[in-house]
Amino acid sequence: MKFAHIADSHLGGWRQPELQKINLESFKKAIDIALEEHVEFILFAGDLFDSPFPPIEVLRDTFAEFKRLKDANIKAYIIAGSHDYSVSGKTFLDVLEKSGFCEICKFIEDKEKNEITLIPSLNQSCYIYGYPGKKSGMEVADLRKIKINEPYADHFRILMLHTTIKEAAEHLPLEEIDAISLEELPKADYYALGHLHINFEKEANGKPAIYGGPTFPNNFKELEDLQGGCLYIIDVQGYTKITKKEIKLKDVEVIKIELEDSLLGTEKIIDELKKRELTDKIVLLKIYGNLKTGKTSDIKFQEIQEYLEKTGTYCFLKNTSGLEIEKNDIGFKIEYHDMEKIEEVLIKKYEKENQSNFNNLIFPLIETLNMEKHEGETSIIFESRIFSELKKILKVEL
Repeated sequence: MKFAHIADSHLGGWRQPELQKINLESFKKAIDIALEEHVEFILFAGDLFDSPFPPIEVLRDTFAEFKRLKDANIKAYIIAGSHDYSVSGKTFLDVLEKSGFCEICKFIEDKEKNEITLIPSLNQSCYIYGYPGKKSGMEVADLRKIKINEPYADHFRILMLHTTIKEAAEHLPLEEIDAISLEELPKADYYALGHLHINFEKEANGKPAIYGGPTFPNNFKELEDLQGGCLYIIDVQGYTKITKKEIKLKDVEVIKIELEDSLLGTEKIIDELKKRELTDKIVLLKIYGNLKTGKTSDIKFQEIQEYLEKTGTYCFLKNTSGLEIEKNDIGFKIEYHDMEKIEEVLIKKYEKENQSNFNNLIFPLIETLNMEKHEGETSIIFESRIFSELKKILKVEL
């Protein structure tokens, strides 16, 4: 048995057109590798999309890739992640499934027994189980209640989750973010994980537990740290052989420049850029230091951008957060690989200091109010869709 493990593609996540394009191309490369490896099936461990309702062009390109898999008779099994999960339960993952392109892992919740039973998807002699990720790690409490429905104990068992594992989260403030340990999970032969964009290969109950992605970095820091994406190929032939496949379509050049005088900053930055070969590279410009003269806005980034375009740079991103030291009254230091965790930490801190039965509404409301208007959708229909979601969350008539 041979299968691929893909996670955290975040299709549609980048604002810059160049990075949107390479994000998609990296996903296509992951599919290419899976096809070349002649896998029997692919696991998609959450956050295929960056939102529950991605733009139509993202959907078009994604459906085309899943059609390639279907044409090659390769099954796809999928769970929602914290980004493509919706409190209403309706996402475009359901459209993928109804089109025959994938199978979403199922479960049954028994509130009286306080249990969640995962229902297996059967692929020959393999059981595939999965539970979706949710906003702010709200799935962790559920995971402590899960058990697996195991008709035949001799089948190879895969457990697919999109969550924070304690053993993988040393860089996160666990007193603020809930996480589950590997030993708390039901026994399986392979743990296919998504959510944390880190290199992590451990064992749970003596079996492999791996974060499979991302297929392409999802923010500035990930580009700096990871340089590219990945997927995993798992070959089970009496023993489990694990192969990490790197995906790197463009080189990343990190340039760090210290400034004290922003009035001279533009010239100093361009002089440093002239020393580098930047053609067709993703350039990450990190500017730091204590400004004694001038302010950040004195740096002519448009001029820097124009220079880089002339050199044939593929894409240019800047980070000036190190130029100023602002007071932080939050009460903790923010040092994450995954910057989306900041919102999660802040709200968890608020909940801790302001305990209320209404706190569990915060993330569903944020998610709903962040909904975007679809292309061609009228304002009336858009507003009606928002109000419909709010009614479900608040359980009131609006």
